[in-house]
Amino acid sequence: MERTAENDFSKGSIVKNILGLAVPMTLAQLINVLYNIVDRIYIGRIPEHATLSLTGIGLSLPMITMVIAFANLFGMGGAPLCSIERGRGNLEEAEKIMGNSFTMLVVFGVFLTMLGLLFKKPLLYAFGASDSTYPFADAYITIYLLGSIFVMVGLGMNSFINSQGFGKVGMCTVLLGAVANIILDPIFIFGLGMGVRGAALATIISQFFSAVWIVRFLTGKRTILRLRLSCLRPQWKRIRAIVGLGMSGFTMAITNCTVQIVCNATLQTFGGDLYVGVMTVINSLREVASMPVQGVTNSAQPVMGFNYGAKEYGRVKKAIVFTSLFSIAYTTLAWAFLHGFPEFFIRIFNQDQALIEAGVPALRLYFFGFFMMSLQFAGQAVFVALGMSRQAIFFSIFRKVVIVVPLTLLLPSVFGMGTNGVFLAEPISNFIGGAACFGTMLLLVWTELTRRERAKTV
Repeated sequence: MERTAENDFSKGSIVKNILGLAVPMTLAQLINVLYNIVDRIYIGRIPEHATLSLTGIGLSLPMITMVIAFANLFGMGGAPLCSIERGRGNLEEAEKIMGNSFTMLVVFGVFLTMLGLLFKKPLLYAFGASDSTYPFADAYITIYLLGSIFVMVGLGMNSFINSQGFGKVGMCTVLLGAVANIILDPIFIFGLGMGVRGAALATIISQFFSAVWIVRFLTGKRTILRLRLSCLRPQWKRIRAIVGLGMSGFTMAITNCTVQIVCNATLQTFGGDLYVGVMTVINSLREVASMPVQGVTNSAQPVMGFNYGAKEYGRVKKAIVFTSLFSIAYTTLAWAFLHGFPEFFIRIFNQDQALIEAGVPALRLYFFGFFMMSLQFAGQAVFVALGMSRQAIFFSIFRKVVIVVPLTLLLPSVFGMGTNGVFLAEPISNFIGGAACFGTMLLLVWTELTRRERAKTV
């Protein structure tokens, strides 16, 4: 097949190409975060059990992150490969990659539901649940798991819409689900008195709407790459390539899951349910605060991948520069606001004075050096976009598993820092991991792009 001129990222301004995807994609990601954030805001206002309910949701996060990890594995793994093949003009192969990704999302959606329901109780207690918080965590995660296939398809396949340049359609996808969630949450939680069960039910119904919307678009006439029955049959060669590249996003989500488990368990030991609740609030704020930089770096991936496939190496370099500068500027500004007004942001989720008093110093510690995390995002985006899966996987593991987990275990006990040690582990990892990832990207990728650019002009 010939390369379509539609959504050709090798033409026009690089900044406009990235922002054309980034603005709707960032809004979409922010809206997508609302699925869980809105739940926590409403749950934090349940009479009598607000803090215990909120803590229960926090204990469910590792299992939710696990579902998201597998969505990233096949969605973020397949979408950059589609962009590269589209840049080469090979639309047929791009469609087969997308079809194989969809099949794996459905299969693993069913598998994770069965596995999660079978082992939820021992897992939740391993994540730091107490007898007081377990009933709330169990009530939420049971219903959430029943709808995990919709979460998988919604998150995973939306990457293929965005990678084709349909950023506004991708935004509408999650907007549909988010609006439904915002409407259904108060009805189920308060109106029907379902509490945390109502929050989970509202979430999976909303994800169902998003998943249906995505499938309808990708099987319709507007899309460049169409989801066809003939492309759904899994082929090991393509699945291996998808998993190889998606392993970066998967590893990042899995390592986040590991960190959440270790943090919750350590906080339960040194601070009890209160500090597990504090971490729930901080995780919620981190999700929102990091969305714009994730939106830009994720949007830059199809642009970089397309231009790399089209051998436009100078344009790839321009994309790297813009992505890096934006990421650093934004995260510095976000850090300033979070450090300056911590109580304001905590009160969005919970009004408990004890939680606020514990949360203010914890938040300031956790977000110190937030701007260094931007270097991790920027470097990681380049590795994924250009198909350098090994480097992307390594730095995902390095920052979280090699740095954060050991520090989370050592700082509270060996160094006697208690709960402060848990919150301090994150900024230390941002400085070390961010600098290592970005520096390696410059050394390996930037120099090679410069060499190829010069060779092309000779």
